[in-house]
Order: sequence, then structure tokens, then C-alpha cells
Amino acid sequence: MNLSLISGLIPLTLQLLAVIAIVVAIGRGRSRRWLLRSLLLAVLVGVALTAAVTLYVRNQGWSAEPVSVGTVFWTGMIGFAVTIVIAGWSGSAWWRRLMSVLSVLMAVVCALAAVNTATGYLPTVRAAWLRATGTQPAQWIDESQLAALRATGEVPTRGTVVRVMTPSDVSGFVHRTELVYLPPAWFASNPPPPLPAVIVLGGEFGHPDDWLVSTSALQSLDNFAALHHGNAPVFVFPDIAGRFNNDTECVDGTRGNAAMHLTKEVVPYTISRFGVSPKQDGWGLLGWSSGGACALLTAVRNPDMFRAFVWLDGTLGPNAGTQEQTVARLFGGDQDAWAAFDPKTVITRHGPYDNLSAWLGVAEDTPTVHRKASTTPPSDDALAGWDNFSETHAPNANKLCALLSGHNIECSVVGYPGGHHFSPAGNGFAAALPWLAGVLGTPDVKVRALPGA
Repeated sequence: MNLSLISGLIPLTLQLLAVIAIVVAIGRGRSRRWLLRSLLLAVLVGVALTAAVTLYVRNQGWSAEPVSVGTVFWTGMIGFAVTIVIAGWSGSAWWRRLMSVLSVLMAVVCALAAVNTATGYLPTVRAAWLRATGTQPAQWIDESQLAALRATGEVPTRGTVVRVMTPSDVSGFVHRTELVYLPPAWFASNPPPPLPAVIVLGGEFGHPDDWLVSTSALQSLDNFAALHHGNAPVFVFPDIAGRFNNDTECVDGTRGNAAMHLTKEVVPYTISRFGVSPKQDGWGLLGWSSGGACALLTAVRNPDMFRAFVWLDGTLGPNAGTQEQTVARLFGGDQDAWAAFDPKTVITRHGPYDNLSAWLGVAEDTPTVHRKASTTPPSDDALAGWDNFSETHAPNANKLCALLSGHNIECSVVGYPGGHHFSPAGNGFAAALPWLAGVLGTPDVKVRALPGA
């Protein structure tokens, strides 16, 4: 169940079977004229399909990262295999027709596997099994099971993940089941201690439980709590999409009031239901990819609610394509609505902040850069290329830190190993966790300075 789906035996086996199926589909005994004509046409169709898919992904603003080589290759092979099926169908034996169809299916599987390798969304067979079957570990319980566990007075040896359905009466945002991680210390008294809380946000497409299924975050939380007498913040994993393919970019707009859901419903519900700290200095945010932009945006728009945030491989703001496309797709063309959710505009209009700090993590080999809080806004040169979303994460993080520090927000740019996919995001989570837990005042956790300070 722990076999890797992003490297090793399984991806290689799938690719080998796909190549064999395509070779058999082409087959021996074809005329030279058929081979020249059909193979040339298949290559052209494959290239055209790859170009069309790549342009569509860029047009939708789904990723600032280049499309992976494996995804490009196997997308092209889908077009290649389909062309071979059509060109060779007439006059072929039934078994060759069957292999031709199978070659298309195998190319599709390999393309999906390549996307999975690039994103790390399903890192292991176990993760794929949990996602496909809807199965959840024993560590995850619902509200009724939580009440029964509380009644026993038992303190679990590791954290407990509770499935919850937060309200949506203020935002009208239709969302899926959300999750809350309760460390062992939460069960140590009744009522529970007022622990700090952290909202954790995932990437553009996915589910609220992605951090718990696709990364090592749950293990990192349990390990951290075990080292601190059961203490850790309460971690909330909300839904900011409503469904898998609804990219709200964490704003209030045409795709739903995701921002309002976080601040007007998730935060009050967590305070009232789980007794966490209601104070600003006990709340934090952590997000990866577009979730990083959400953490940034939510923090700077609500500095009275949050003490710190962690931005991991994020963008510099809502991104649904170009700025013009973003304004049209997320805000129905309303420039003022867009400005209200553009971090740079929000920060500049706000002026100096009080009591807010940021950990900016990038999955690249980059020097650690720390900037003290200052009230001198950065120069235009320090923010050059701000709107260029195609830049890599390290330049974006340094520009962001320059903007934040110039408005009295202490920040550090910190590299962590890996690339822009889920497994390294877990590394970034583990690296930032001790600092975040400390700055939020978690019991038995010492306060740490930002890296480089």
C-alpha cells in the first residue's frame, strides 16, 4: 500500500505496457506507404494535441509552472495512438483492433500518471485507495464519535481528525465536509484549553483533506505534539472550492464567497465549537500553491484576526489567467472588486501593519533572506515584474518579502527541498511548524525567531 505512484516500479511498468501496446497496434506487415503516411500524420496530431492542451492550461491560469516533460510526451502519445486506431482500423484483425484501442487507454493512463508525478497528488497506492474508495483512517472521526470519546475522559496518544460541517448562512458558500485536527492536549481538560488555531489551505484543484492524504502533514503534527507533551495548535482544513474543479482563488466573486466563508464562518465556528483562542495572536494561516496566495490575502485583509502566515510556493495574488482574464472570470469584470482582493493593492492601501509576520517558503535551492519590519515602502526596483506570474517562486517570494517588510511585516524567505508538488509541500509544512506554533503561543513550545533573523 505504500508503493510509490510518482516514481519507481508502477509508473515505469505502465509506460512499458503502453509502448508495447502502441508498437503492436502499429504492427508488422503494413505497407511502407501506410507506415510513412500514418506515422507522419500520427506525429502531427500528437504535436497539435499537446500544443492545444498546453495553451489551454496556460489560458485558464491553472499553473505558472511549465508543463512537465512526461505530461507533454504522453499527451502527444494519446493523439498518436488515436490516429493509429483510425488509420489502421479498416482491414485489421480483431486482435489488432483490440490492441489499438488498448494503446489509447494505456496512453491516457500514462498521461494521468505523468500529471500525478508532476503534482504528487496521489503519492502512494494507499493514497489512491483512500481517495478512490472514500475510506478514511481510524484516526478520523465524526462529531458523534468525538462526543463519545470526550465522555470517556481518555486522552489519545496522537491527534484526532474530526469531520465537521461548518455553517454557510453568512456567505452562502456551498462547501464539502471540512476537517479539524485536535492535538492530544485538547482532550486533557473539559472544557478544553484555549489552544491557538491554524487554517491550512490547499492548491487549486482538490479536496479539503488533501494535506492529510497527499502529504506528510498529519505525521508531522503527531510528531510535533509528541515532542511537546501533546501540545500543538488546532489545525483547520476548510473547503475553499466547493467542488474539485471550482477555482475560487479564495475570493468573494462569481465562483462563490470563499473569503467570507473563512473569516465569517470557519473562524467563529472553530472558536465556539472547539474552544480555541479567540485572540488575534492565537490565529495563523498556512497555504501551498494557490493556497499560499489565499493565506497571504486572508492575513493582509484581516490583520485584526491573524498573527502570522506561512506562504509555500504561492502566487502573488488571485490568478485565473492574465489580469484581464482574472478580473473577468472571478469578479465579472469589476475592477474595484478585483482591487479589494489584490494583495499588493490591499497592503499599500492599509499602510504599516501591527503584529503580523510571515514565513515564505519556496521548494528551491535559494538563500535564506530575512527582512526586519520597516515603515519604509520598497522601491519600484524591488518589486519589478510583480505582475509576471510566470516567474519562479523564489523571485516572487523575495519581491513579496520586500513589500511586506516595507509595511511593517517581518518576513523570511526560506528554501526547502523538492519541487512544486504535494510531497515537498509536506517538507515545507514540517519546517515552518515549530516557528508558527511558537509565535502563536502554543503551550510548552518555545518562541523561535524567523530563519535568518
